[in-house]
Amino acid sequence: MPLSVGDTAPNFTTTDTNGNTVSLSDFAGKTVVLYFYPKDDTPGCTKEACSFRDSYNDYLSKGITVLGVSMDDEASHKAFTEKFNLPFPLLTDTDGTITKAYDVEGEMSGMRYARRVTYVIDGNGKISHVYSTVKTDTHATDILADIGA
Repeated sequence: MPLSVGDTAPNFTTTDTNGNTVSLSDFAGKTVVLYFYPKDDTPGCTKEACSFRDSYNDYLSKGITVLGVSMDDEASHKAFTEKFNLPFPLLTDTDGTITKAYDVEGEMSGMRYARRVTYVIDGNGKISHVYSTVKTDTHATDILADIGA
């Protein structure tokens, strides 16, 4: 079961699409949309990523950071980002540490993956919204409508 509204978001440190070190604590004082997804360059994950891409300027104008997380590696993230012109970082979680900390690990046919769950984390590091049911093509605009941004 995913974490709940009001929980403190677990901190993490990992690398992004370009090999930069990223920690959740880097965004203290800012709202963060942390979205987990199963696999780079698959139909649903592509729709979801492109929904964030298409709404990215709205997120920027509200001071909201968007971070995607899957268990894919940096090379996969880089190819996915380049193919779909994604303007936000994708975070690597090849060992599943972040996925487990946020309690979104799934398994199918012996393959582990991050389930499609999104957390909105407020500037104090608390989870303000949890989306465990996602309509991939409108997810980004749905979040903006919900949080009043």
